[in-house]
Amino acid sequence: MRRTALAALCIAAAATFSLTGCLPGEDKSNEPFSGLSGGEIADKAVKATSDADSLRMKGEIQDDSAGGTINLDMALNKKGDCAGTIGMKDGKADLIKTGDTIYMKYDEAFLRAQGGGSSKEETDMIVEMLAGKWTKTSATAEDSKEMASFCDLDTVLADFEDTNSDAERGKTTTVDGTPAILLHEKDGKDRYTLSVATKGKPYLLRVVSKSAKEPGDMSFTDYNKPVPADAPKGKVIDLDKDLS
Repeated sequence: MRRTALAALCIAAAATFSLTGCLPGEDKSNEPFSGLSGGEIADKAVKATSDADSLRMKGEIQDDSAGGTINLDMALNKKGDCAGTIGMKDGKADLIKTGDTIYMKYDEAFLRAQGGGSSKEETDMIVEMLAGKWTKTSATAEDSKEMASFCDLDTVLADFEDTNSDAERGKTTTVDGTPAILLHEKDGKDRYTLSVATKGKPYLLRVVSKSAKEPGDMSFTDYNKPVPADAPKGKVIDLDKDLS
């Protein structure tokens, strides 16, 4: 699993984060963020989201280089802990990172899809050994660094920077019961819609990307809630030792 698909959606979100405002002459006194331009609302959303210690990201992104649609449901924090699932066209994997250890559990379809050029016998052996079983490896190992960075909220939010974009305020709505305002962005033929909370802190609640190359729909919830990154109980296969 590569981080690029997730980063792509975050970059799409970041691309909308310097927005411009309301139409002059309209009475916005009863609307959320009354008197603020789209850019000012976006600045608040960037700060609130970036200041969060943890959050949960759930949704899907199209990434042809990873084999199609990636389904993601992951809670992560700024300590580098994470817990959730990654699903692809063929199978899914459960992921937990706590401290310097990464735990993963793959289903059979996922393992067979990742078999690549391996023979049927080799793939069958891996499936028999690993399917449905928790494994662990060091998060500091060279081949684990990309996965470890995927679990770091600071790394994920690093793309939230000031940009020169031109978006419009949209209508008010609700996202999973939370009042929100929509912000619309155009970038060539690509279209992006952000939902920003209007109650409580102005957190980013949802990003819908209609990018031709990497469309996606991602929601952001569980701000500042503990990440359930507890090490699995029972037998765990140590990939650094058992398969070395």
